[in-house]
Amino acid sequence: MNDKLNRMKQEYESTPIPDELNEMVNRTIASLRTKIKAMPWLVSAAAACILLSVGVNASPTFAKALSEVPVLGQIVKVITIREYAEQNENTDVHLKTPGIVGTGDSELEKSLNSKYMEENKKLYEGFKDEVSQLEKSGGGHLGLESGYEVVTDTDQLLTLSRYVVESAGSSAESRKYDTIDKVNHIVLTLPSLFSDDRYIRVISDSIKEQMRQQMKDDPSKVYWVQQRGTEADMPEDDLFRSIAKDQNFYINQNGKLVISFDEYAVAPGSMGIVEFTIPTEVIQELLVSNKYVQ
Repeated sequence: MNDKLNRMKQEYESTPIPDELNEMVNRTIASLRTKIKAMPWLVSAAAACILLSVGVNASPTFAKALSEVPVLGQIVKVITIREYAEQNENTDVHLKTPGIVGTGDSELEKSLNSKYMEENKKLYEGFKDEVSQLEKSGGGHLGLESGYEVVTDTDQLLTLSRYVVESAGSSAESRKYDTIDKVNHIVLTLPSLFSDDRYIRVISDSIKEQMRQQMKDDPSKVYWVQQRGTEADMPEDDLFRSIAKDQNFYINQNGKLVISFDEYAVAPGSMGIVEFTIPTEVIQELLVSNKYVQ
């Protein structure tokens, strides 16, 4: 078993990572060139790609134009800097690590991409420990998947969502979000959007009301929230009381604040990841400005 774990570790860590993400972008560009002869319509797109490594940092307008091209926009914004997969009778692993490029701020990119690498490294190390424990207890099957998606992409903001699905009989999904101000090169936090901590109570109350209304409108929905005027039918400690100060969030394409909860956090696993869009009028007086939330 130790030999197997060591082999998994060596395979994962031997996956090459470019010293500079632009090198990966350039290799991607080079791979597109081979298609030009067969598909002349790619000439213009490939030519735009060739300019990417110098143009994206030299001209924000150029970067924006490229980001709006469906095929090439992903190269400007998010690429996979490491991918590892292994499947056998006892384990199923698939890890994809994102990297952000083209922001015009190398320090921001380095900070974020290092964080994403560290996240998946910790995931993998934890998975190895679970495999070892599983073997000692008599076997079974474990699965681990990580990936990412862009959930918001506007002139001002980019939100990258990273998801993790862990399975051992049943599965559980969790998500993390980074919302980046592409113009000012900063990562937004939930507290930074508000003038003081009152947002915690206001948002929490809004979510409770949405939970109650959703359950009233659709009996198949279940949230762990106490109904008004009734006694709690589950332990008090299990009921949703309040969001965390740094609760998972993002700002959607329409400029609305969305609060996200992992599976099993505020509802049964059958509900999956649950999200609540907070009406702007509810939090308006607490916002620092309407620059991001509208």
